Amino acid sequence: MNINLHIERLILDGLQLERGQNMLLQTAIEAELTRLLTEQGLSSGLQSGGVLRNLEAGPMQLSPGSSPAELGIQIAQSVYSGIGNTK
Repeated sequence: MNINLHIERLILDGLQLERGQNMLLQTAIEAELTRLLTEQGLSSGLQSGGVLRNLEAGPMQLSPGSSPAELGIQIAQSVYSGIGNTK
């Protein structure tokens, strides 16, 4: 199965990154979402295609001093909770 996921805008209220960390965060989010979708799949409601106008991923507990890679994994897991296969 091929999955094409396009996220037009990801709003991260209250998250402050240092200069140049945006791309590191984006790369981490993409890598973790790819891993989750590959290993666990997509929710049955989205397997035949579909568009979500928005997805409220829910609150996360971020530790002070977390790296962009750690933040990206947590964000991706939160996003996946709204689109993933919940076996």
